[in-house]
Amino acid sequence: MNLRTTYLGLPLRNPLVASAGPLSQTVDGVKGLADGGVGAVVLYSLFEEQVRAQLEQAERDALLEEEHADLFAEATSYFPSVSAEPVETVAVKYLSLVEKASRAIDVPLIASLNGSSLGSWVQFARQLEEAGAAALELNIYFMPGDTSLAGPDVEQRHIDIVAAVKQNISIPVAVKLAPYFSSFGSFALRLVEAGADGVVLFNRFLQPDVDVERVEVVPGVELSNPSEARLPRTWIAALRHRLPVSIAATSGVETADDVVAYLLAGADVVMTTSALVRHGRDYSRVLLDGLDTWLTRKGFASVDSARGLLAVPADADAAGYQRAGYVTALEKAKSRYGSLVG
Repeated sequence: MNLRTTYLGLPLRNPLVASAGPLSQTVDGVKGLADGGVGAVVLYSLFEEQVRAQLEQAERDALLEEEHADLFAEATSYFPSVSAEPVETVAVKYLSLVEKASRAIDVPLIASLNGSSLGSWVQFARQLEEAGAAALELNIYFMPGDTSLAGPDVEQRHIDIVAAVKQNISIPVAVKLAPYFSSFGSFALRLVEAGADGVVLFNRFLQPDVDVERVEVVPGVELSNPSEARLPRTWIAALRHRLPVSIAATSGVETADDVVAYLLAGADVVMTTSALVRHGRDYSRVLLDGLDTWLTRKGFASVDSARGLLAVPADADAAGYQRAGYVTALEKAKSRYGSLVG
């Protein structure tokens, strides 16, 4: 069976991608994911705050060295020494991981930057490219808690970040997004105009719980479950024939059927971390074998021949199409649950 596909212009041996997470934090971890059979690996995310910390440290060191440059040699021992060697920061370690891991595997390695504001940190993308990243996943995680910040301003912040990153690199950039925009389709097209080569749908906002006994907020991260796939799958189906870039699906992958469903909706690749954390890195072979079996059983010769079969047709009124589906769903619900629905 031909499982080959293309994502961000990169040829992949199959559409299953290991998304950013705890399994891709070391060279051995990345190599294990690649050996497990995935088509590409996304490294864990490097955060804007970590890059800024390194840049600020470098600026402080440079300023200190400049201030001491004209002092008498005899007095230099009274001041902190500035080493010519780079400080081993999180950002430096990340670059080293990109360099080593990209050489250790035979599938594309995609670096991941997580940020929410425009600043000099976006220039770090160039160093990721030089270290060997085949592409960059730009994870814009921003929860606008400022009630004075208008919706268009939130969208513009995203667009400015994408444009700034694209100005610094030549490798493709995918933007990982949350679904909470008033007109997501239009916004996605604006990101493409800003230079995005693909979108990853969707980012999962952390939703803390409340401990009623301790009366405190309890932060935490939970692995995704298949029910979370419905929202991204709906938007992927809506945008498949309307967005001229790659679309990656993420969240809610547990079985091969979840992979198939995303592909039928129109995803170019399907990303997962939760399933691999639950079942181990080799579980990717189970997912791929299941995909292969389904394609064969249904008479498809390749992934491409099945992709997008259930997407919103290119010539359809997308809004009307979604509305009709909504009404149909309610009618079915009424027949099952009674007139309380609606």
